[in-house]
Amino acid sequence: MTTSSAISRSPFLNYTKTIEDENLALLYLRRDIQIPIILNAQDRDDEGYHEGKVANTRFGSFPHSTLIGVRWGSQIRASTVDTGSRGRGKRNQKRKLEDEAQDSDVTKVPVRADSGFAHLIPPTPENWTTSLPHRTQVVYTHDSSYILQRLRARPGTIIIEAGAGSGSFTHAACRAVYGHGGKVLSFEFHQPRYEKLQAELQAHKLDDLVELRHRDVCQDGFEGSDHKANAVFLDLPAPWLALKHLTRPGPLARDKAVRICTFSPCIEQVQRTVGDMRNLGWVDIEMVEITARRFEVRRDRVGHQEEGLKGVNSNAASVDEAVSRLAEIQKRMIHGDDEERVTKQCRLAKIKEAQTGRKLHIEGYLTHRSEIEAKLHTSYLVFAILPMEWSEDDEVKAQNQVIPDPKKEKGKKQIRRELRAKDEANGNAE
Repeated sequence: MTTSSAISRSPFLNYTKTIEDENLALLYLRRDIQIPIILNAQDRDDEGYHEGKVANTRFGSFPHSTLIGVRWGSQIRASTVDTGSRGRGKRNQKRKLEDEAQDSDVTKVPVRADSGFAHLIPPTPENWTTSLPHRTQVVYTHDSSYILQRLRARPGTIIIEAGAGSGSFTHAACRAVYGHGGKVLSFEFHQPRYEKLQAELQAHKLDDLVELRHRDVCQDGFEGSDHKANAVFLDLPAPWLALKHLTRPGPLARDKAVRICTFSPCIEQVQRTVGDMRNLGWVDIEMVEITARRFEVRRDRVGHQEEGLKGVNSNAASVDEAVSRLAEIQKRMIHGDDEERVTKQCRLAKIKEAQTGRKLHIEGYLTHRSEIEAKLHTSYLVFAILPMEWSEDDEVKAQNQVIPDPKKEKGKKQIRRELRAKDEANGNAE
C-alpha cells in the first residue's frame, strides 16, 4: 500500500516543470494520436539500439535520451536511428555481439533527422482517455466532466464507480475527489480487466486513492468498504439490478444526500432504470444526452496571387482576375510553350518573393468547419438524488437550531419590540 505522499507524486495529480527519468509521458503526434510511454534513460529491455531506449512512431524515432530533461510541452525533433542493427533473437546474436564490441558499450549520440517531430505533454485524465489501451468502451471527457459536475464531486467526496472498464472515468474521478479524505470505490466484475486496471493504478501511484475490487455488484452488492459514499456512477449493462444494493445502512452515507448517475446506451435501459429509481425513493430524476462537435477555424485565401503556395485555393477571386488570366492563356497559345514556361516561372517567382513581406495569418476569409466524425458514442445519462435520511431526533434538533426556545432566551422580534418601546419612552420623556 502506498502512502499519501506517494499519491501526491502521481503524475496525474502533480508534475514537475521538466521531464525526469521514469516519468509517464504522452508523445503527442497528432490530435487523435497520443502514445503513452515510460521514459527510461537506459535500455533495460535490451532492444539493441545504439541510442538506448527508443520510441518508434509513424512520424519518426525518438530516443528517450532526447526526451528526458526537457520542459513539458516541448517540441522534439525525430532522430535518425539505425533500426537494422537491432538484435532479433538468436539469428542476430552474433551481429549484436560484434556491434557491442565495436561500440565498447558507449551509447551513440542521437542524430537529428531531416523531418518528423512530436510534442511531450504531461498525463492528465483528458489526455489519458484519448491514449489509453481500450479494453471496453470508454467514458470520454465531455461525458465525465459533466457527470462529475452533476454529482458535485470535489475534494473529500466518496464516490462509487461500478464498471471501471478501461479506467477512463476512474482517473477523472481521482483528480476531482483528491484531498480531504476523498476516495473512489471502484468495482469491476471482469477478472482480466480488473487485473490490468489494478496494475495501471499502481504504476500511476493512484492505488491508495482508489479502492478497486473484483466483484459483480448486480449480484453481490457494494459492501466491503469502511467508507460511505455520497456519489454513485453506474456504467453497467443493467444498472437497475444494482440499485437495490444502494441502501442505508449500507454503502451510502446516512447524513448526506446521495447523487447518482447511470450511463446507458439505449432508451429501453433508461426506462427500466427510471422505473426502479422511483420505486426505491430516488427523486429529481432527469435524463440527459450529451453531443459534442469540434470546429476547425481557419483562414481561406483565394486568388491568383496565391498560386503555388501550399494549402491555398488559386482560383480567380474576381472577374478581373479571371479575364486577365484568360488573356495570358490566349497569348501563350499564340507564342507557344516556351513563352508559357517563362511566363509561369516568372509569375511563381514573383509570388514567392512577395510572400516574405505578407502577413498570411491575418489575410483571407475567416471560416470554420465542423468535424465529419467526432470521437464519442451515443449514451443517455440518468441523474437522481436520494434525500438525506431524516428521523424524529433530527427534526427536533433542527427545530431547536432555528426556532429559539422562549423559556431559555428571547426571540429576535421580542428584542426589537423592547428596544422600540424603550426609544419611544425616552422620546416622550424629553
